[in-house]
Amino acid sequence: MLKTKKLVAMAAAAIMALSLTACGGGSNSETAGGEKVFNLKLGHNLAEDHAVHLELTDFAESVKEKSNGTINIQLFPNGTLGSESDMISQIQNGALDMAKVSASTLGNFSEQYNAFSIPYVFDNQEHYYEVMDSEVVQNIFDSTSNDGFVGLTWLDSGARSFYTADKAIRKPSDLKGLKIRTMDSQIAIDMMSALGGSATVMGYSDIYTGLQQGVIDGAENNVTALRDHGEVAKYYSFDEHTRIPDVVVFSAKVWDEMSEEQQEVVKTAAKEASESYKTRWKNFEDEVLEKATNEFGVELVRDVDIKAFQEAVKPIYEKLEKDSPEVYEVVNSIREMAK
Repeated sequence: MLKTKKLVAMAAAAIMALSLTACGGGSNSETAGGEKVFNLKLGHNLAEDHAVHLELTDFAESVKEKSNGTINIQLFPNGTLGSESDMISQIQNGALDMAKVSASTLGNFSEQYNAFSIPYVFDNQEHYYEVMDSEVVQNIFDSTSNDGFVGLTWLDSGARSFYTADKAIRKPSDLKGLKIRTMDSQIAIDMMSALGGSATVMGYSDIYTGLQQGVIDGAENNVTALRDHGEVAKYYSFDEHTRIPDVVVFSAKVWDEMSEEQQEVVKTAAKEASESYKTRWKNFEDEVLEKATNEFGVELVRDVDIKAFQEAVKPIYEKLEKDSPEVYEVVNSIREMAK
């Protein structure tokens, strides 16, 4: 039954992609004043009640208003168009114009994005915000222009920490012998090895059952994961090992077709969305944490020895310098901005 449902979902995504190709991403026509009208499609994989969808809805309305109706953006939520990698491929093929994806996914297209996945590359939220609005990140956004898309702006997705079923994590040694779900990322796997835990790669949708049945002892994600897993994860330990942003990417072809005035409209609205989302994301986190503690009984563990974790992951930096000098250079640029 699960296999059948998966095949149906894949078929639906394929049909939608073909439909978008047929009608053409970034379709436009001339207005009487000579300005092109752009009818754009923006995909993401989150629900319509998620803070991301709400912010992108406001962004689309702002763009339409600021452009006097010459730029119209239609949202496709819930993974309707497939995975994040699928959506990027659709942008490259001209079937989609925009998508919200994780920087970790973008690492498959530009190695520089992998810098965001290095543990403790950011000291804290203040450092993270400063870097994300800097020329360092803008250069990363521009690094995929020859691949058919560019980064338009970023959205906060919080800090990733460990959450577990049976014990709190206050120092790296607490992870010894524990099976922790990670993303299918070599950096995440290397991090677990450095911290003494055992990385278990599985899909997000399998985490609840994995924790419930003891297949895994815990996972790592931002606090909003407790919305889905708070019933089976009783400890959330704020080690805050990574801060991996979401990125709104834009078709390079469509971008080049826009007038300078239209580009400025989109950039201005995008910057406003990034700033507005900081508050929206914080409110979302607070809402999830309140439910996790009051309804699910999750214990929030804040007395974590961050310095011990930072020390434990140093071998990752040494390996990075040797194996990925381009990423290491970006990491160094980020670290130089720490106060």
